[in-house]
Amino acid sequence: MPKLKTPFYRRFIHWVALLPLLMLFGCGDPIKEQALQQLPITEQRVTQLGNALTSGQVRNANLIQQYANKVADKKPNLTPLINEFRKDASVDGPMYKALLDRVNTAKNQPQMFASSQALYDELLNIYQAADPVLYSDALSDPLNVLADMSDGQLPRVNALSKAQSQQANNAQDFGTGEQLIGNPSYGHWQTGSNGMSFWAWYGMYSMMGDLFGRRTYYNDWGRSRNYSYYNDYGRTRYSSPSQLKQQTALDTRTKKSFASRGQKFTSPYSKNRAGSSSLSGKSKSAQTSANRFRNNNIKKSSYASKSKYGKSSSFRNSSTNTSRGFRRGK
Repeated sequence: MPKLKTPFYRRFIHWVALLPLLMLFGCGDPIKEQALQQLPITEQRVTQLGNALTSGQVRNANLIQQYANKVADKKPNLTPLINEFRKDASVDGPMYKALLDRVNTAKNQPQMFASSQALYDELLNIYQAADPVLYSDALSDPLNVLADMSDGQLPRVNALSKAQSQQANNAQDFGTGEQLIGNPSYGHWQTGSNGMSFWAWYGMYSMMGDLFGRRTYYNDWGRSRNYSYYNDYGRTRYSSPSQLKQQTALDTRTKKSFASRGQKFTSPYSKNRAGSSSLSGKSKSAQTSANRFRNNNIKKSSYASKSKYGKSSSFRNSSTNTSRGFRRGK
Protein backbone atom coordinates (compact mmCIF):
# COMPACT_ATOMS: atom_id res chain seq x y z
CA MET A 1 0.00 0.00 0.00
CA PRO A 2 2.74 2.60 0.68
CA LYS A 3 3.75 2.31 -2.98
CA LEU A 4 0.41 3.85 -3.94
CA LYS A 5 1.61 7.16 -2.53
CA THR A 6 4.81 7.37 -4.56
CA PRO A 7 5.39 10.31 -6.94
CA PHE A 8 5.29 7.86 -9.85
CA TYR A 9 1.85 6.64 -8.84
CA ARG A 10 0.54 10.19 -8.48
CA ARG A 11 1.86 11.07 -11.94
CA PHE A 12 0.25 7.92 -13.34
CA ILE A 13 -3.14 8.81 -11.85
CA HIS A 14 -2.78 12.35 -13.18
CA TRP A 15 -2.21 11.20 -16.74
CA VAL A 16 -5.02 8.64 -16.53
CA ALA A 17 -7.32 11.49 -15.56
CA LEU A 18 -6.16 13.44 -18.60
CA LEU A 19 -6.81 10.60 -21.06
CA PRO A 20 -10.08 12.12 -22.34
CA LEU A 21 -8.18 15.28 -23.31
CA LEU A 22 -5.32 13.34 -24.90
CA MET A 23 -7.74 11.21 -26.93
CA LEU A 24 -9.82 14.17 -28.09
CA PHE A 25 -7.11 16.48 -29.41
CA GLY A 26 -4.40 15.15 -31.67
CA CYS A 27 -0.70 15.16 -31.02
CA GLY A 28 1.38 18.11 -32.05
CA ASP A 29 -1.21 20.67 -30.94
CA PRO A 30 0.63 23.29 -28.83
CA ILE A 31 -2.63 24.68 -27.42
CA LYS A 32 -3.58 21.18 -26.29
CA GLU A 33 -0.32 21.00 -24.39
CA GLN A 34 -1.10 24.33 -22.72
CA ALA A 35 -4.55 23.08 -21.76
CA LEU A 36 -3.07 19.92 -20.29
CA GLN A 37 -0.66 22.00 -18.22
CA GLN A 38 -3.34 24.48 -17.16
CA LEU A 39 -5.88 21.92 -15.96
CA PRO A 40 -4.12 20.88 -12.71
CA ILE A 41 -3.24 24.53 -12.04
CA THR A 42 -6.88 25.55 -12.38
CA GLU A 43 -8.04 22.60 -10.27
CA GLN A 44 -5.60 23.63 -7.55
CA ARG A 45 -6.79 27.24 -7.72
CA VAL A 46 -10.43 26.24 -7.19
CA THR A 47 -9.39 24.00 -4.30
CA GLN A 48 -7.40 26.86 -2.77
CA LEU A 49 -10.43 29.12 -3.04
CA GLY A 50 -12.49 26.51 -1.22
CA ASN A 51 -9.88 26.35 1.52
CA ALA A 52 -9.82 30.16 1.74
CA LEU A 53 -13.61 30.25 2.13
CA THR A 54 -13.56 27.52 4.77
CA SER A 55 -10.77 29.16 6.78
CA GLY A 56 -12.29 32.65 6.69
CA GLN A 57 -9.73 34.25 4.35
CA VAL A 58 -12.21 35.84 1.89
CA ARG A 59 -13.20 39.29 3.12
CA ASN A 60 -16.75 39.62 1.80
CA ALA A 61 -17.54 36.03 2.73
CA ASN A 62 -16.76 36.93 6.33
CA LEU A 63 -18.92 40.03 6.05
CA ILE A 64 -21.81 37.96 4.71
CA GLN A 65 -21.74 35.89 7.89
CA GLN A 66 -21.62 39.01 10.06
CA TYR A 67 -24.40 40.75 8.14
CA ALA A 68 -26.52 37.58 8.14
CA ASN A 69 -26.29 37.36 11.94
CA LYS A 70 -27.36 40.97 12.39
CA VAL A 71 -30.24 40.80 9.92
CA ALA A 72 -31.45 37.53 11.47
CA ASP A 73 -31.50 39.17 14.90
CA LYS A 74 -33.50 42.08 13.52
CA LYS A 75 -35.82 40.04 11.31
CA PRO A 76 -36.03 36.42 12.56
CA ASN A 77 -38.94 35.74 10.20
CA LEU A 78 -36.47 35.96 7.32
CA THR A 79 -34.13 33.31 8.72
CA PRO A 80 -34.76 30.75 5.91
CA LEU A 81 -33.82 33.32 3.27
CA ILE A 82 -30.88 34.61 5.30
CA ASN A 83 -29.54 31.08 5.63
CA GLU A 84 -29.48 30.81 1.84
CA PHE A 85 -27.24 33.85 1.71
CA ARG A 86 -24.97 32.32 4.35
CA LYS A 87 -24.17 29.60 1.82
CA ASP A 88 -22.57 32.22 -0.43
CA ALA A 89 -19.84 32.54 2.19
CA SER A 90 -18.96 28.85 1.92
CA VAL A 91 -18.18 26.08 -0.55
CA ASP A 92 -21.93 25.36 -0.60
CA GLY A 93 -22.63 28.64 -2.39
CA PRO A 94 -23.95 28.57 -5.96
CA MET A 95 -20.97 30.44 -7.41
CA TYR A 96 -18.41 28.07 -5.95
CA LYS A 97 -20.40 25.01 -7.02
CA ALA A 98 -20.56 26.41 -10.54
CA LEU A 99 -16.75 26.69 -10.65
CA LEU A 100 -16.43 23.05 -9.56
CA ASP A 101 -18.90 21.99 -12.24
CA ARG A 102 -16.97 23.86 -14.91
CA VAL A 103 -13.66 22.29 -13.89
CA ASN A 104 -15.21 18.82 -13.96
CA THR A 105 -16.66 19.48 -17.41
CA ALA A 106 -13.31 20.61 -18.77
CA LYS A 107 -11.60 17.58 -17.28
CA ASN A 108 -14.14 14.85 -17.99
CA GLN A 109 -16.07 16.11 -21.02
CA PRO A 110 -13.57 17.92 -23.26
CA GLN A 111 -15.57 16.81 -26.30
CA MET A 112 -18.05 19.54 -25.38
CA PHE A 113 -15.52 22.16 -26.49
CA ALA A 114 -15.14 23.24 -30.08
CA SER A 115 -11.34 23.13 -29.96
CA SER A 116 -8.34 22.85 -27.71
CA GLN A 117 -8.21 26.66 -27.75
CA ALA A 118 -11.78 26.83 -26.39
CA LEU A 119 -10.84 24.39 -23.64
CA TYR A 120 -7.73 26.34 -22.74
CA ASP A 121 -9.65 29.62 -22.66
CA GLU A 122 -12.22 28.15 -20.30
CA LEU A 123 -9.54 26.85 -17.94
CA LEU A 124 -7.99 30.31 -17.82
CA ASN A 125 -11.38 31.88 -17.12
CA ILE A 126 -12.08 29.49 -14.27
CA TYR A 127 -8.63 30.20 -12.87
CA GLN A 128 -9.34 33.92 -12.89
CA ALA A 129 -12.84 33.57 -11.45
CA ALA A 130 -11.44 31.52 -8.57
CA ASP A 131 -9.03 34.26 -7.51
CA PRO A 132 -10.03 35.01 -3.89
CA VAL A 133 -9.82 38.78 -4.41
CA LEU A 134 -12.02 38.72 -7.51
CA TYR A 135 -14.36 36.22 -5.85
CA SER A 136 -14.68 38.46 -2.81
CA ASP A 137 -15.75 41.32 -5.05
CA ALA A 138 -18.32 39.06 -6.71
CA LEU A 139 -19.80 38.32 -3.28
CA SER A 140 -20.61 42.01 -2.87
CA ASP A 141 -23.99 41.46 -4.55
CA PRO A 142 -25.48 39.02 -2.01
CA LEU A 143 -23.70 40.92 0.75
CA ASN A 144 -25.38 44.16 -0.27
CA VAL A 145 -28.77 42.47 -0.48
CA LEU A 146 -28.31 41.69 3.22
CA ALA A 147 -27.30 45.31 3.78
CA ASP A 148 -30.53 46.48 2.11
CA MET A 149 -32.54 44.00 4.17
CA SER A 150 -31.22 45.70 7.31
CA ASP A 151 -33.20 48.86 6.45
CA GLY A 152 -30.09 51.00 6.40
CA GLN A 153 -28.48 49.74 9.62
CA LEU A 154 -25.70 48.02 7.67
CA PRO A 155 -23.74 49.84 4.95
CA ARG A 156 -23.29 48.57 1.45
CA VAL A 157 -19.81 47.28 0.63
CA ASN A 158 -17.91 47.93 -2.63
CA ALA A 159 -20.92 49.88 -3.88
CA LEU A 160 -22.59 53.27 -3.61
CA SER A 161 -25.84 53.61 -1.73
CA LYS A 162 -29.00 52.62 -3.55
CA ALA A 163 -30.16 56.23 -3.82
CA GLN A 164 -26.81 57.40 -5.20
CA SER A 165 -26.57 54.69 -7.85
CA GLN A 166 -30.23 55.11 -8.82
CA GLN A 167 -29.66 58.78 -9.41
CA ALA A 168 -26.42 58.20 -11.33
CA ASN A 169 -28.04 55.62 -13.62
CA ASN A 170 -31.55 57.07 -13.81
CA ALA A 171 -32.59 53.59 -12.69
CA GLN A 172 -35.88 52.19 -11.50
CA ASP A 173 -36.24 50.60 -8.08
CA PHE A 174 -36.82 46.89 -8.59
CA GLY A 175 -36.97 46.14 -4.88
CA THR A 176 -34.66 44.61 -2.32
CA GLY A 177 -32.59 41.93 -4.00
CA GLU A 178 -32.39 43.72 -7.33
CA GLN A 179 -28.60 43.18 -7.41
CA LEU A 180 -29.28 39.50 -8.09
CA ILE A 181 -31.76 39.93 -10.93
CA GLY A 182 -30.18 38.60 -14.11
CA ASN A 183 -27.69 36.42 -12.20
CA PRO A 184 -28.27 32.76 -13.17
CA SER A 185 -27.08 31.57 -9.77
CA TYR A 186 -30.27 32.93 -8.22
CA GLY A 187 -32.96 32.66 -10.87
CA HIS A 188 -33.77 32.77 -14.57
CA TRP A 189 -35.79 34.69 -17.14
CA GLN A 190 -39.08 32.94 -17.78
CA THR A 191 -41.41 33.73 -20.66
CA GLY A 192 -45.11 33.98 -19.80
CA SER A 193 -48.11 33.14 -21.96
CA ASN A 194 -48.24 36.78 -23.05
CA GLY A 195 -44.75 36.46 -24.55
CA MET A 196 -43.18 38.75 -21.94
CA SER A 197 -40.17 37.53 -19.96
CA PHE A 198 -40.04 38.00 -16.20
CA TRP A 199 -37.53 37.12 -13.51
CA ALA A 200 -38.25 33.86 -11.65
CA TRP A 201 -36.24 33.23 -8.47
CA TYR A 202 -34.88 29.81 -7.57
CA GLY A 203 -36.12 28.02 -4.46
CA MET A 204 -35.91 29.96 -1.24
CA TYR A 205 -34.84 33.09 -3.13
CA SER A 206 -38.45 33.39 -4.26
CA MET A 207 -39.00 35.10 -0.91
CA MET A 208 -37.25 38.08 -2.45
CA GLY A 209 -40.14 38.64 -4.80
CA ASP A 210 -42.82 37.65 -2.29
CA LEU A 211 -41.65 39.95 0.49
CA PHE A 212 -39.70 42.80 -1.06
CA GLY A 213 -40.51 43.34 -4.67
CA ARG A 214 -42.84 42.88 -7.55
CA ARG A 215 -42.68 40.85 -10.72
CA THR A 216 -39.80 42.22 -12.77
CA TYR A 217 -40.16 42.16 -16.53
CA TYR A 218 -37.11 41.99 -18.76
CA ASN A 219 -38.11 44.92 -20.94
CA ASP A 220 -38.37 47.21 -17.88
CA TRP A 221 -35.26 45.88 -16.17
CA GLY A 222 -33.23 45.91 -19.36
CA ARG A 223 -33.83 49.58 -19.96
CA SER A 224 -33.68 50.81 -16.35
CA ARG A 225 -31.63 48.44 -14.24
CA ASN A 226 -29.32 49.67 -11.52
CA TYR A 227 -25.71 48.70 -10.83
CA SER A 228 -24.74 45.20 -9.75
CA TYR A 229 -21.34 43.53 -9.66
CA TYR A 230 -22.50 40.53 -11.69
CA ASN A 231 -24.05 42.49 -14.53
CA ASP A 232 -21.38 45.20 -14.72
CA TYR A 233 -18.17 43.34 -13.86
CA GLY A 234 -18.56 39.59 -13.46
CA ARG A 235 -21.05 38.38 -16.04
CA THR A 236 -18.48 36.85 -18.40
CA ARG A 237 -16.62 35.25 -15.48
CA TYR A 238 -19.43 33.84 -13.36
CA SER A 239 -21.85 32.46 -15.94
CA SER A 240 -21.43 29.68 -18.45
CA PRO A 241 -21.38 30.31 -22.20
CA SER A 242 -24.74 28.59 -22.54
CA GLN A 243 -26.15 31.05 -20.00
CA LEU A 244 -24.54 33.92 -21.90
CA LYS A 245 -26.03 32.53 -25.09
CA GLN A 246 -29.48 32.49 -23.50
CA GLN A 247 -29.04 36.07 -22.33
CA THR A 248 -28.08 37.14 -25.84
CA ALA A 249 -31.04 35.29 -27.36
CA LEU A 250 -33.47 36.96 -24.95
CA ASP A 251 -31.95 40.35 -25.68
CA THR A 252 -32.19 39.82 -29.43
CA ARG A 253 -35.79 38.62 -29.18
CA THR A 254 -36.75 41.66 -27.10
CA LYS A 255 -35.11 44.05 -29.56
CA LYS A 256 -37.01 42.47 -32.45
CA SER A 257 -40.27 42.69 -30.53
CA PHE A 258 -39.73 46.39 -29.87
CA ALA A 259 -38.65 47.02 -33.46
CA SER A 260 -41.85 45.42 -34.77
CA ARG A 261 -43.74 48.15 -32.91
CA GLY A 262 -41.48 50.88 -34.16
CA GLN A 263 -39.72 51.20 -30.81
CA LYS A 264 -36.10 50.87 -29.72
CA PHE A 265 -34.83 48.65 -26.91
CA THR A 266 -31.40 49.25 -25.40
CA SER A 267 -29.64 46.16 -24.11
CA PRO A 268 -29.06 45.97 -20.34
CA TYR A 269 -25.47 45.06 -21.18
CA SER A 270 -24.83 47.87 -23.65
CA LYS A 271 -23.01 49.92 -21.04
CA ASN A 272 -21.72 49.57 -17.50
CA ARG A 273 -23.82 51.19 -14.79
CA ALA A 274 -22.22 53.46 -12.20
CA GLY A 275 -22.22 52.33 -8.61
CA SER A 276 -19.03 50.44 -7.83
CA SER A 277 -16.84 51.59 -4.97
CA SER A 278 -13.48 50.33 -3.69
CA LEU A 279 -13.34 47.33 -5.97
CA SER A 280 -10.04 45.52 -6.49
CA GLY A 281 -7.80 46.20 -9.46
CA LYS A 282 -8.56 42.68 -10.64
CA SER A 283 -12.25 43.48 -10.94
CA LYS A 284 -11.44 46.58 -12.96
CA SER A 285 -9.37 44.42 -15.29
CA ALA A 286 -12.30 42.02 -15.50
CA GLN A 287 -14.51 44.91 -16.57
CA THR A 288 -12.13 45.68 -19.43
CA SER A 289 -12.29 42.03 -20.41
CA ALA A 290 -16.10 42.11 -20.29
CA ASN A 291 -16.16 45.13 -22.59
CA ARG A 292 -13.90 43.30 -25.01
CA PHE A 293 -16.15 40.25 -24.82
CA ARG A 294 -19.20 42.30 -25.78
CA ASN A 295 -17.41 43.62 -28.84
CA ASN A 296 -16.18 40.23 -30.07
CA ASN A 297 -17.60 39.01 -33.35
CA ILE A 298 -19.97 36.13 -32.72
CA LYS A 299 -17.94 34.01 -35.14
CA LYS A 300 -15.10 34.04 -32.63
CA SER A 301 -17.19 32.33 -29.98
CA SER A 302 -15.59 29.17 -28.59
CA TYR A 303 -18.94 27.62 -27.78
CA ALA A 304 -19.63 24.40 -29.66
CA SER A 305 -23.01 25.19 -31.19
CA LYS A 306 -23.87 21.53 -31.65
CA SER A 307 -23.07 20.65 -28.05
CA LYS A 308 -25.50 18.32 -26.35
CA TYR A 309 -24.46 19.49 -22.92
CA GLY A 310 -27.46 21.80 -22.69
CA LYS A 311 -28.19 24.57 -20.23
CA SER A 312 -25.44 23.79 -17.78
CA SER A 313 -22.54 23.81 -20.23
CA SER A 314 -19.50 25.76 -19.17
CA PHE A 315 -17.65 27.08 -22.18
CA ARG A 316 -16.33 30.57 -22.56
CA ASN A 317 -14.24 32.67 -24.92
CA SER A 318 -11.56 34.86 -23.43
CA SER A 319 -8.22 36.14 -24.58
CA THR A 320 -7.27 37.44 -21.17
CA ASN A 321 -3.93 36.34 -19.73
CA THR A 322 -3.68 35.08 -16.20
CA SER A 323 -1.39 35.70 -13.28
CA ARG A 324 -0.72 32.47 -11.48
CA GLY A 325 0.00 33.94 -8.09
CA PHE A 326 -2.46 33.04 -5.32
CA ARG A 327 -3.72 35.97 -3.28
CA ARG A 328 -5.94 35.87 -0.29
CA GLY A 329 -8.89 38.15 0.23
CA LYS A 330 -8.23 41.19 2.37
